[in-house]
Formats: sequence, C-alpha cells, structure tokens
Amino acid sequence: MTPQRITLVTLGTRDLNAARAFYARLGWQEHGSQEGVAFYQLHGMALALFGLSDLAHDQNRPDATLGTGAITLAQNFATEAEVDAAFAAALAAGATPLKPPEKVFWGGYSGYWADPEGHVWEVAMNPFWPLAPDGSLTLPDPK
Repeated sequence: MTPQRITLVTLGTRDLNAARAFYARLGWQEHGSQEGVAFYQLHGMALALFGLSDLAHDQNRPDATLGTGAITLAQNFATEAEVDAAFAAALAAGATPLKPPEKVFWGGYSGYWADPEGHVWEVAMNPFWPLAPDGSLTLPDPK
C-alpha cells in the first residue's frame, strides 16, 4: 500500500447539471458517470462532481451543511503562455477570475479562477518544478 497518494477528488455541487456544463465547456469529457455523479479521468487520478446533499448523505452526515472548503486545485504548465491560455479558456467557459496570471514572489507565474460552484483553481508555471513531457509533475529532490 502507498499511503501518500490521492486517487479521487470529489467536489460538492449545488447544481450538478450546471457544474457538468461548465466542465464540458472547458473541454473535459465525462467518464462512466452515473445518476447523481459525474466522473472525469485525469492524469493518474479522477475528479468527481457530486450534489452537496448527496455527498453529505454519503458521508453519513445527512444534516451537514456542506460548502466549498479552503482548498485550491492546481494545474501546472510549462510556460507562461500556457498559463494565460488556460486562464482564458476557464473564463470563456464561465469561470470567475480571482487573480489574473502574473509573476509571483516565489519566482513563478500564476493566477486563480473559481468554477461556478466556487471551487478555486490555480493555473501556474513553476520554474523549479519541471513537468514531464506528458504534463505530470514529480517534485524534484530537495537540496
């Protein structure tokens, strides 16, 4: 067993159909979705969209009031131009801009947008974290 891993991220949604439509406008394709949940195959893991009340019930907390948590999902890119393009694509799909991409204090380039449900995404280029040709990230050995 490999304990340090994530295989699925589930985002709770107030309006599952609107969330599905947003991610479709981003060019994402559903994979094996079923009633009440949408699945997306990502690189080495999956993302799910699940109604908030259904998610609370599934967690055995049917009376819980779920919302968007203090979490940021991130996509890293190889160049600043790719970051700009990803940010523009998200806005064209209906995302809310939070911070336009810009050079940042740690030496990279990043921006933030929120999906229609309020889930925050960062798009970034980190010159200290080179990406593999397939876009995957392996953190470099600390020095």
